Amino acid sequence: YLAKLSSVGSISEEETCEKLKGLIQRQVQMCKRNLEVMDSVRRGAQLAIEECQYQFRNRRWNCSTLDTLPVFGKVVTQGTREAAFVYAISSAGVAFAVTRACSSGELDKCGCDRTVQGGSPQGFQWSGCSDNIAYGVAFSQSFVDVRERSKGASSNRALMNLHNNEAGRKAILNNMRVECKCHGVSGSCEFKTCWKAMPPFRKVGNVLKEKFDGATEVEQSEVGSTKVLVPKNSQFKPHTDEDLVYLDSSPDFCDHDLKNGVLGTSGRQCNKTSKAIDGCELMCCGRGFHTDEVEVVERCSCKFHWCCSVKCKPCHRVVEIHTCR
Repeated sequence: YLAKLSSVGSISEEETCEKLKGLIQRQVQMCKRNLEVMDSVRRGAQLAIEECQYQFRNRRWNCSTLDTLPVFGKVVTQGTREAAFVYAISSAGVAFAVTRACSSGELDKCGCDRTVQGGSPQGFQWSGCSDNIAYGVAFSQSFVDVRERSKGASSNRALMNLHNNEAGRKAILNNMRVECKCHGVSGSCEFKTCWKAMPPFRKVGNVLKEKFDGATEVEQSEVGSTKVLVPKNSQFKPHTDEDLVYLDSSPDFCDHDLKNGVLGTSGRQCNKTSKAIDGCELMCCGRGFHTDEVEVVERCSCKFHWCCSVKCKPCHRVVEIHTCR
């Protein structure tokens, strides 16, 4: 819900924390103690929604949001694989945005990762500003996970959410990369300084979308006195910390069902020639589709004129657009 708070300016006063809908009391207290971090949390939430909508743009469920709580409707209150993705990408978004704010010097509480320094076995020097992913992950764990821990982390759904929250953060941690700069005469690489950087958030989204496609259906089991999630089908290999897990089968998302936050696929654009989920047959759930001809205007025959402009002609083209009935 933070992501949609365009009416609230900067979260810079403790009173604002009280007005934030969707937070539990312990999150409100954390908000008050970490006011300077909250704008980063909001950016992380926005990043998560944008990435979710990009990853699912060609599927029946396209990560649409509502102006209600929860913003994804009842899709996230059921233990489906869609809910698993939403929790993972949201947890990753918070960790990513807080880490980015640390590295860019926006926050007094954290800065670059000072543990990455000295020489490396590969012969380069650690230098520059390494992303402080440890701080971002720790903040995400304390702010995002407290919601599940307050419910009592032994319920099926709390275990599922906590697992997927951690899988989201692992998608960043396991894809950290080394970036380097060369130093030397005429650009030679006599001497190299390097730092650790987070992957682009698109990479995090791609990793989690793959995990969504291969998510494991689980159920609760007891190991000694500890409650854990195990694969529902014992023939499946156990999931790792990086995999997404879910408890319930997903609806087909074909028909409009606002009570459950499902918008249906009527009116959605589809690809007439595709046999995949974005194709008209699957996207429209067998209801058929409308075809309209639309004239689009594009820039063409562009020429560079010295100096310094590019002049183009407008070209008119008729394209077919297919929408589900």
